[in-house]
Amino acid sequence: MTSLADDYRACDGVLRAAGSSFALPIRLLPAAKRRGTTALYAFCRRADDIVDDSADVDAARLALDAFEAEAMQALAGAAGTDPVLRALADTVRRFAVPAACVHDILDGVRMDLTRHAYDTWAELETYCRRVATAVGLAALHVWRFTDPAALSLAHDCGMAFQLTNILRDIPEDLARGRVYLPHDELQDCGCSADDLRAGRIGPGFAVLAARMTGRAEGHFSRAMALDGMLSTDGRLAWRAMFGVYASLFRAVRRAGPRIFTDRVRPARAAAFAAAAATVLFGPRRLPWRLS
Repeated sequence: MTSLADDYRACDGVLRAAGSSFALPIRLLPAAKRRGTTALYAFCRRADDIVDDSADVDAARLALDAFEAEAMQALAGAAGTDPVLRALADTVRRFAVPAACVHDILDGVRMDLTRHAYDTWAELETYCRRVATAVGLAALHVWRFTDPAALSLAHDCGMAFQLTNILRDIPEDLARGRVYLPHDELQDCGCSADDLRAGRIGPGFAVLAARMTGRAEGHFSRAMALDGMLSTDGRLAWRAMFGVYASLFRAVRRAGPRIFTDRVRPARAAAFAAAAATVLFGPRRLPWRLS
């Protein structure tokens, strides 16, 4: 017989095992919001792992179908056997998280089973809306927001973070057979996915790196407005997450075309310092801000 507290402890175990950069920002939240945010993280991590850790697409599809079915049953009130999904359902009810966020996250993860490349920027943005914006919208309901405009800015924040992830993980995604850089963007810069796979990183890739980081920077700049739209404790966690991702983004931008061959990341101390400075001063008042 397990309790709801045990379910949330299981989610915390998922967070600790992942070694995520989100662990420290989540610790800044008060207990109830911390538990809810950890449940959201654990749910997303479990869904991602079903797809990423399976060498067999059909097996991954079946496993994801089963995970989704149990998630929907949990949201409908069934007890279920998965502690992460029980904690997720409690979080959705407790904080009035839109169930559509859960559906969108699962739809986005499922795209990684069926899509290994994207033809246009619009297609990539749809993917990012599902795997990143939906997570941000769910988190905003847990953290609480003071201005409805925060909901639209969640898209900019999600895009900023997800594009940073994509640009950081290019070599790793290539090893999985995935190219998230849209075909039309590659073509406009005189590049191709075949060049990327073959390691033929010509001058056009420097143009592509600048274009993609420019897009991400625009989203970061617009997302800064979220700072004034969150509850006090939610703002602290968001600032820490923003600082960590801003540090990562700056490392990606400095690397230029090297992102196509090497996985780039800032030193842990630099990321921690960026998070601490952003918590203290906010994203707009720092000497290392993006622009």
